[in-house]
Amino acid sequence: MKPIIRYFLQGLLLIAPLGITVYIIYSIFKFVDGSMSALLNKFLIVQIPGFGLLVFVVLIILTGLVGHTFIARPFQLFVQRIMDRTPFLKVVYSALNDLFTAFIGNEKKFDKPVLVKMSPVSNLEKLGFLTEKDLKKLNQSEKVAVYFPHSYNFSGELFLVPKDQVTPISNLQPAEVMKFIVSGGVSGWGNE
Repeated sequence: MKPIIRYFLQGLLLIAPLGITVYIIYSIFKFVDGSMSALLNKFLIVQIPGFGLLVFVVLIILTGLVGHTFIARPFQLFVQRIMDRTPFLKVVYSALNDLFTAFIGNEKKFDKPVLVKMSPVSNLEKLGFLTEKDLKKLNQSEKVAVYFPHSYNFSGELFLVPKDQVTPISNLQPAEVMKFIVSGGVSGWGNE
């Protein structure tokens, strides 16, 4: 009986990550396609599976295209003014805007992976990303800001650490380091 349980658990370990990923993608597809299809059914008589998702993707692309033109600038300034005047929305909007900009915008912030010695006494080190070199506004000119993503979670912590305890990692791509950290180190480095 033990080998059967062992094989079952091993099979679960092999199938679960793929199954969960496929399920999440399917759920997002079904939600977006279902939502858009309901709207499109008002205008079209024929129902085409996946057409709602296609329309949604095209709308996002068109929004990005218009966002790069001078036409969208007044709208962006208007939304920014509203967000700046609403205390709670300002905090949420600016945090989400900074997060998306850090990952996919022109000002990527997680592009400088570093290794940080957490204590000069021990050999404990932690992987993170250098996000700010100049902390003079905090009266911390000898420190830098390093973001440490959590493993298996969409969160992290920001630490201010002495500059001499930070070692840049230039031989690895930032995406590889992020994947390694988020997976808890079990993803490896991809070239082994």
